[in-house]
Amino acid sequence: MDVLIVGAGPTGLTLGVDLARRGVRAVVVEQADALFPGSRGKGIQPRTQEVFDDLGVLEAIRAAGGPYPPRVVWKDGEQLGEQPMFDPVEAEEGTPYTDPLMVTQWRTQEVLYARLAELGGQVVFGCGVRAVEQETSGVSARCADGTVLVARYLVAADGGRSAVRRAVGVGMNGQTVDAAPFLVADVRLRGLDRDHWHTFPADDGSGVALCPLAGTDDFQLQARLAGHTEPDLTLNGVRELVAAYTHLSREDVTELRWASDFRPRTGLADRFRAGRVLLAGDAAHVHSPAGGQGLNTSVQDAYNLGWKLGAVLRGDAPHTLLDTYEEERRANAAAMLDLSTGVHRGTVRRGQATVQLGLGYRGSSLAEETRTDPPGVRAGDRAPDGTVNGVRLFDAFRGPHWTLLGAPAPSPDLRALPAAPDSYGPGVFLIRPDGYVGWAGDTTRGLAEYAARTGAFTTS
Repeated sequence: MDVLIVGAGPTGLTLGVDLARRGVRAVVVEQADALFPGSRGKGIQPRTQEVFDDLGVLEAIRAAGGPYPPRVVWKDGEQLGEQPMFDPVEAEEGTPYTDPLMVTQWRTQEVLYARLAELGGQVVFGCGVRAVEQETSGVSARCADGTVLVARYLVAADGGRSAVRRAVGVGMNGQTVDAAPFLVADVRLRGLDRDHWHTFPADDGSGVALCPLAGTDDFQLQARLAGHTEPDLTLNGVRELVAAYTHLSREDVTELRWASDFRPRTGLADRFRAGRVLLAGDAAHVHSPAGGQGLNTSVQDAYNLGWKLGAVLRGDAPHTLLDTYEEERRANAAAMLDLSTGVHRGTVRRGQATVQLGLGYRGSSLAEETRTDPPGVRAGDRAPDGTVNGVRLFDAFRGPHWTLLGAPAPSPDLRALPAAPDSYGPGVFLIRPDGYVGWAGDTTRGLAEYAARTGAFTTS
């Protein structure tokens, strides 16, 4: 096979979908016997919605969830008021999606899994990788049952305790975000409306929140526990917690569907690439869940890596193109770790900073800006939506190809539109498959040289 993806979470499944549509022979392996069952990463940010639009799953994702409700604070059985969960982001033609979606992680994974199967991709369950060996031409992974799988490249998407990361000797450094123990659970209960995210803060800084999970009959319970309280993940423990912090009774919690405990921390891998092994998602960076950055940053990892693996495996680009994955994504992940920590500690509001629409790669070696101090969009920026001659740009971008704006296509590999929208400013723009401007110039001079090192197109 070409690529072995370890981990069938949102990261691994997104990468599997992207590679499958490129015709890359990839297999996803998952240690568990089924997809993850909990709601954990439930926020789908606007930039991730753009990714899912391109991958052909946005309609299903939207159908699986819904908008975030406003938050209401309770004290002594009385509501003190409500406020929106997110600061508003102004909608415009270039940003068609501005509001985060609430979709439980298990539903997001089901949608991605179905899309992967539709494209002919495969997930092998019950296959936990325990050892990894690299050679000049490939990498082999040994599963717990003794099975050995061989691929040209391996992508570790096996979570914050990544066995693959440890196997290849890559360290991870971080910090404790909050020393208090936390509990998260999916429950069914009665006595609360489903129009609000209900929060029950205590005077000592502990508290419980109960959020109705869009697209389901469940609530997600989030609890910050006092002192050195050990989380009790049983139904009885959750009932006691709800009764202690809210006006509900133990019996109002009718079912416990999933539960987990954690202490918020950050972690950033020392490297995102070790030879033919690349790290993505929580295997590369671990976030506080505040602000909904973890899953979204992980999906962006996969989206950045997919087209690069495809170009190298086809022989259209040199293997050094894969070095730009770490160059671009590690810096981005570090920034998102700071952001999620700020949201957790209350120094950053959920809003413009958390929707990920402003993220880009201007400092990347793949961002080639040949104009002098141009206005508008520059190389390395996210390519905004817009309309050219009645064609929506996101429709033109959709698919595994590069897109040229402002000049005729020099190759049938490219889709070309005769101009860019006025919002881009003057120039010629080459849009990467992951929706960022790779190259920009006043004319197409130098474009072929850029294509030679990125696999954007062939002129022969």
